[in-house]
Amino acid sequence: MTKEEIKNRIDELKKLIKENNEAYYVFDSPKITDYEYDEMYRELKRLEEENPEFLTSDSPTKHVGDKISTGFKEQKHKYRLYSLDNSNNYDDLKKWYDRVIKDTGSKNDIELVVELKIDGLSCALSYENGILKMGATRGNGIIGENITQNIYTIKDIPQKLNKPLNIEVRGEVYMPVTSFERLNEENIEKGIKEFANPRNAAAGSLRQLDSKITAIRDLHFFAYTLISEDKTLFKTHYEALNILKELGFTINPNCTLVKGINPVIEQCRKWEFERFNLDYATDGMVIKINDISMQNELGYTSRAPKWATAFKFPPEEVWTKLEGIELSVGKTGAVTPVAKLTPVQLAGSVVKRASLHNFDEIQRLGINIGNEVLIKKAAEIIPKVIKKRENEDLGVYKAPERCPSCNAELIKPEGEVLLYCPNKDGCPAQIKGRIEYWASKEAMDIDGIGESIVEKLYEKGLVNDFADLYKLNQEDFMQLDLIKEKSSDNLYKAIIDSKTPTMTKFLTALSIKLIGKETADLIAQEFPTLESIKNAEFEDLIKIDGIGDKAAKSIIDFFRDEKNLQILKKLEEYGVHPQGSAYTKISNIFEGKTFVITGTLSEPRTIFEEKIKQLGGKVSSSVSKKTSYVLAGENPGSKFDKASDLGIIILSEKDFEILSQGNEQVIN
Repeated sequence: MTKEEIKNRIDELKKLIKENNEAYYVFDSPKITDYEYDEMYRELKRLEEENPEFLTSDSPTKHVGDKISTGFKEQKHKYRLYSLDNSNNYDDLKKWYDRVIKDTGSKNDIELVVELKIDGLSCALSYENGILKMGATRGNGIIGENITQNIYTIKDIPQKLNKPLNIEVRGEVYMPVTSFERLNEENIEKGIKEFANPRNAAAGSLRQLDSKITAIRDLHFFAYTLISEDKTLFKTHYEALNILKELGFTINPNCTLVKGINPVIEQCRKWEFERFNLDYATDGMVIKINDISMQNELGYTSRAPKWATAFKFPPEEVWTKLEGIELSVGKTGAVTPVAKLTPVQLAGSVVKRASLHNFDEIQRLGINIGNEVLIKKAAEIIPKVIKKRENEDLGVYKAPERCPSCNAELIKPEGEVLLYCPNKDGCPAQIKGRIEYWASKEAMDIDGIGESIVEKLYEKGLVNDFADLYKLNQEDFMQLDLIKEKSSDNLYKAIIDSKTPTMTKFLTALSIKLIGKETADLIAQEFPTLESIKNAEFEDLIKIDGIGDKAAKSIIDFFRDEKNLQILKKLEEYGVHPQGSAYTKISNIFEGKTFVITGTLSEPRTIFEEKIKQLGGKVSSSVSKKTSYVLAGENPGSKFDKASDLGIIILSEKDFEILSQGNEQVIN
């Protein structure tokens, strides 16, 4: 690749990893497998190492997790929670061990502790004088969510220790596989969406705003780290684990103390297969240096300890029969094929469906209904079809010509691989998809209005677009199966509570093609009222830093469509009024100014973004000629260099504070 192609690939990978971090850490709804994520991460890390000029401080390889979700108070961690570097082959594991030997100067094999990597939600627990005072999620490693009330409901987390110690305990909250399967069976009976895997079930249960719901879910906790300022308490990690057990915690029984890397590899090989006999999900092994003083000697990188690593189990593959191909129509009209399979055990669960991506992929695989196909997954999410049996020619499945939902003739836009149904206003699948998305967490966040409820409302003729949600009353919900009075009241209240969204959420919820949350926020910063967006011209939109020609045209087309305008009018009549920016404007000091933030600052970047918007400014993710200022912290990276090349004013935090007080001496 050329240098330009490498940089573009790095930027693409950073964007993909950031999006998937948000899906995983914020919404507990992963879009890809752990294996795919790790492959992207490894590629990014390799490209950055080979091309250090493109390494920036905002790279995912420098950080842990993602921003915390809303609904809980932020909790700053006393001790930072790091992530783990990982490998999925034994050669990389040996290289890690060789680096440890070299860096420590050890002449003998080093003691290592090998533990199962539990697939749950990481938490940090603080104890004062032996009393549980606070429980928090990992978050971004520096700031998490305070979930103390929910932590109190987990029976194997002691609220009082056997000794009056001041310590922090870290571990994994998980849901047993049997409990996960039982919960999904109950959800199916109630018409509620199933959880994708035990990890999602655990995360969703632990992050309930009502701790009573958490209490009835079968959550458990394995402790794996003890932190104490009393350096005499323990000298090794294995000793710390035994102390945790004495204090009343549950530690994973499958924890082994070994010497050298060969016994580690033996443990990894053993558990790659035996893990499926366990009643909890595990996706790898964690290997830690046992000696604490040696851990301290090695220290940390910007995101991970050098004295520990993870070995991720390879994705399991299995053959099964392709019994059928189901066609799914999304909110934008995209038609995607999904494989219906003879049920088969894969990575610890029974799999009945697999992704086929698109019809070009079906052609590439050369598959048809009746073929034996190889599927794989990384212990979670929907698996994928990899290939068919050789010498098994049943022809190739023919792509549909008409929409499976409304029978409209499908189209394939130039330059795209997906087929689309053009009947956006008459296609039931698209209509239901848009209503469901309108109510989703990412959009209007109407609690309780999911796929099942939308399906029932549409079947009853109670809604035909998302605006119709606001004409519903409690009696309408009572018409639906399994909806009782209390649930009806809650659904009605959730809809009423959504009538004053921010402009960002409102624009996101409209399902405008190419307009996601970030783009919607850029538009909302420039056009604070719905009327101003309706009247915006193409030239006005492309002036916004971060809005391209296609996105601008999509906005124009949406607000020129008469049917869309009718829905907007209905929303207004039902009392839905977007409230402009999510940030309360307190002055116009930064009016007309665009900021780009780069590098590590003294506080989370969101705090500076909020202040800029409160003072009338805008925040962009990329430096261009339209940028007014670049606020640069430590290790600012390529954005700093580009700003220098363009002659853009670069501010320190101190400069920013002076400027935010209306004093422009900083730029003179």
